[in-house]
Amino acid sequence: MNGIVILNKPRGITSHKACKKVQKLTGASKAGHTGTLDPEAEGVLIVCINEATRISEYLLDLEKVYIATGVLGIATDSHDISGEVISQKDPSGVTEEALK
Repeated sequence: MNGIVILNKPRGITSHKACKKVQKLTGASKAGHTGTLDPEAEGVLIVCINEATRISEYLLDLEKVYIATGVLGIATDSHDISGEVISQKDPSGVTEEALK
């Protein structure tokens, strides 16, 4: 089987592991994604299998859209939600305009 699988990658799994799962489920000898998603990100992951891996480089420049949710006033040692909180500040003075 050759083709492209459009996968909704869940949080908590790497793009590499998602590719390996697709490879195992489809019985493909090769599988590769067209751009890494952070393990804590969920979203569309394009996985090319077998002969379709040859076109993956052409899919790298597709437009991407990111939607994020954050917590203002907290810093972690890893710069993401998985880290330990290392400082907290009152975010009440932050305006919507400043965020733009």
